[in-house]
Amino acid sequence: MDGTLRPCRVAGIRNEVQCGVVQRALDPAQPAGQQIDIRYVVVPALARRKRPDPVFLLAGGPGQSAIGVAPQVLPLFTRLANRRDIVFVDQRGTGQSAPLECEDPRHQTIAEQSDPDRQAEQMRQCLAVLRKRPYGDLRFFTTSIAVQDLDAIRRQLGAERINLIGASYGTRVALEYQRRFPAQVRRSVLDGVAPPDMVLPESVAVDSQAAFEAVFQACDAEPACKRVHPDLRADWSTLLAALPKSLTLVHPLSGEPETFTLTRDMVVSATRGPLYVPALAAALPQAISEAAGGRYEPLVGLNSLFMSRKGMSIAMGMHFSVVCSEDYPRMHAAAAAASGSGSLPAAGSDAFGGDFIRLYDRVCADWPRDAVPGGFYQVSPSRSPVLLLSGGIDPVTPPRHGERMARALGVNARHIVVPNAGHGVMSLGCMPDVLYRFIDEDGDRQALAVDAGCLKNVPRPVAYRPMAQAPEATTR
Repeated sequence: MDGTLRPCRVAGIRNEVQCGVVQRALDPAQPAGQQIDIRYVVVPALARRKRPDPVFLLAGGPGQSAIGVAPQVLPLFTRLANRRDIVFVDQRGTGQSAPLECEDPRHQTIAEQSDPDRQAEQMRQCLAVLRKRPYGDLRFFTTSIAVQDLDAIRRQLGAERINLIGASYGTRVALEYQRRFPAQVRRSVLDGVAPPDMVLPESVAVDSQAAFEAVFQACDAEPACKRVHPDLRADWSTLLAALPKSLTLVHPLSGEPETFTLTRDMVVSATRGPLYVPALAAALPQAISEAAGGRYEPLVGLNSLFMSRKGMSIAMGMHFSVVCSEDYPRMHAAAAAASGSGSLPAAGSDAFGGDFIRLYDRVCADWPRDAVPGGFYQVSPSRSPVLLLSGGIDPVTPPRHGERMARALGVNARHIVVPNAGHGVMSLGCMPDVLYRFIDEDGDRQALAVDAGCLKNVPRPVAYRPMAQAPEATTR
């Protein structure tokens, strides 16, 4: 690596790493204008004779800090890190790269975490704050501009080609980088495929509904769950019919009591989060049944548990700068096609994701947007091997997206579906070894033929049941 790197420490990473920065124009059309720093971390390979093609981790969101998730991701790359540098780039708008952060949802009240009306107002206030920053022209934080930053880092590191591992939104970044710089990509792994044309709010509404329906089906098929929750769908209907309702609940994280009006949109929003993680979704039948009976703490607690996971912090300003520029202009047409009408779901609609669509509709109506470059939504056959990964019960990037992208990418693409996995599969079972062998193989044909049979039998977690009260001890 060249002399721009300096030794540094990153919280959560035991060993010393290297930190770098590349200065970039905020507006690529004005190279002499406002500059921003794009910061990145390199975890050096352990071997003396390392491979020349580093691995770049592209974080999700949009809005996740790659450096922020590095401590959680690095253990998955133990074998890769032996002979290849691992690079974590904070995409512009995230982490340490001209961040566009709003209030951390982990510090919000129960209502703020799940009420679309309050979320829209928070984003309106956040927009006013962000616009006052030196880099406050929010049009210039899109995927297409970010991949130009990424290639500037590749050049600064002196790497002729790189390997990409994208997670969720990071897969969109990987696809755009590959579209713009195909000769610089050696291998790509797309975990939870988010194509450029997926229209994020509308697709999440459709896919969340499917994942939610799978919870009911799994409970019906599991004798123990069916016995405890014989009519889970009726419980769900009972829960919704009782809303809106004034409640006082203790916040699961702060321990402080809060009084608010629980609405249908808030319940749907609180239910959507746990669907990402099968272990949390397994507790939804119990939480739904208890809420139908008037005890809402389990459902609220599940959502707070999901929101408080490590790596969940999102720079929401960057998030909306991406989605409002790339997805929102196509949102109304996609929603109309999905619903068979020309309008978005109404507030009282049965659409599972209607609240999600309306939130983005309100925020993006006023959010600064940039024009999407020609060709952005098209995906062409790949010159290099691409491994696509999907979880069968993922509520946001299910296999239908991966299947379509695999067809578009052509013969150099392979799609692996883990039927009982949720959002993100690279950490499951033997998958870290599969990733290592895919990237480490010298031949492209051998890389695409890597054996992933070990993933076929990943089970779906059984439905959660509270522990039965232990019988009183007897003495003799």
